[in-house]
Amino acid sequence: MALLRSVGHTLEMIKWEHSVFALPFALTAAVLAADGWPHPMQIVWIIVCMVTARSAAMAFNRWADSTLDAANPRTSMRAIPAGTLSRNFVGGFVLVSALLFVLAASRLNMLTLLLSPVALGVVLLYSYTKRFTRWSHVFLGVALGIAPAAAWIAIRGSLDPRILTLAAAVLFWVGGFDVFYSCQDAEHDRASGLYSVPATLGIPGAFWVARIMHCVMLLLLVCMVQLFGLGLVGLAAVALVAMLLLYEHSIISPRDLSRMNAAFFTLNGVISIVFFVVIASAVWVGRHHSA
Repeated sequence: MALLRSVGHTLEMIKWEHSVFALPFALTAAVLAADGWPHPMQIVWIIVCMVTARSAAMAFNRWADSTLDAANPRTSMRAIPAGTLSRNFVGGFVLVSALLFVLAASRLNMLTLLLSPVALGVVLLYSYTKRFTRWSHVFLGVALGIAPAAAWIAIRGSLDPRILTLAAAVLFWVGGFDVFYSCQDAEHDRASGLYSVPATLGIPGAFWVARIMHCVMLLLLVCMVQLFGLGLVGLAAVALVAMLLLYEHSIISPRDLSRMNAAFFTLNGVISIVFFVVIASAVWVGRHHSA
């Protein structure tokens, strides 16, 4: 029973259901790389890589930030400061997740295996960036933005520069919504000597940074659609993302952050899923017309 409770607390701690954020973008890259639907086992191992890498990163973040979380009223009830999980247990979970990630990468191809420690280093290092730079949001974007490039490598065994437009789009998408999310901790970050865009520029300034980041994201998606020749269906995917982002920006403001969870969790999950479904459809349409 104690083990089951620990597993439940661990799943809650890492918010495993939020793996949906970057996973659809990785699957989008996989579909583009395969010019259709990849082999089922490739999809399985890509999903395992995504889930285990994110699990390791989230658990490591909670481990690294446990003292900071305890001092922040918004995060003081997280698993480690609340005493529901020990630092040793969480550290062990990070290690197991990292080993499973490397194992999954080894099942794809040699390049994914060789690059797996680099990917782990990037996603784990993020947890310390808020201690020395206001642009930790960008580093989080890099951590998630490597997913499409990694998925392309998983399918092809090499990297095509075109997929870097999607990787960069994910970077600016994640960076933008993390700037939004950090607005909740602006005062605490300033008082604790931590760095973030909201703590440095204030919440109104942070909102402008997030808006610019999301505009850049949309431009990069348009470039990606053009580079891969995805036509009107691909542009429709970008238009849908733009509308969802506009709605996301409309339900929160510098004066009202009360709907942050809806903007951060629900809408961003919808954005990534919608984009994947429409782009996968565009690839299917393209193959159907060329057949």
